[in-house]
Amino acid sequence: MTPRLETDRLLLLPLGVDDATAIQHLFPQWEIVRYLNPRVPWPYPADGAEVFLRDVALPAIARGDEWLWSLRLKADPAALIGLIHLLAPKNEEMDNRGFWIDPAHQGRGLMTEAADAATDFWFNTLGFARLRTSKAVPNQASSRITEKQGMRRVALTERDYVGGRFPTEIWEITRDEWNARRT
Repeated sequence: MTPRLETDRLLLLPLGVDDATAIQHLFPQWEIVRYLNPRVPWPYPADGAEVFLRDVALPAIARGDEWLWSLRLKADPAALIGLIHLLAPKNEEMDNRGFWIDPAHQGRGLMTEAADAATDFWFNTLGFARLRTSKAVPNQASSRITEKQGMRRVALTERDYVGGRFPTEIWEITRDEWNARRT
């Protein structure tokens, strides 16, 4: 089950079917989707958020494979501004975390706050030993968040994204490394 989390400025609320309208409104922006997995349909269909919630996100949450949160400013909790999710490891190469935020809210440290809360949950509630994520090399803003968290690059490869094929850095951090940084 996905619990409610909080940061200084954000509420991370468990994702629900009632979030479809807000996701559908915000998500289909090139600035958001270009560095996401190519499974994301583009152009984004009119029922994309509903299909995502019904067929992908909510079943994964119910199976206990994923934890997904809507991001909301404490100052305006009714407005969804992004998503963050964690994925249980199924193999050594799998990404364990992904996120997006409305470009109108980028550059303010909000996603770093959300990533810190989700990462702490990953290690200190779920008890996983390692968190791994990948970043398209041109997605420098996302990589900066990862660097701020103390993650290190462990591999360089290429992957496909909505926006094409890009060199991709694989990043990771262990629970011990994370907790040493947090104290």
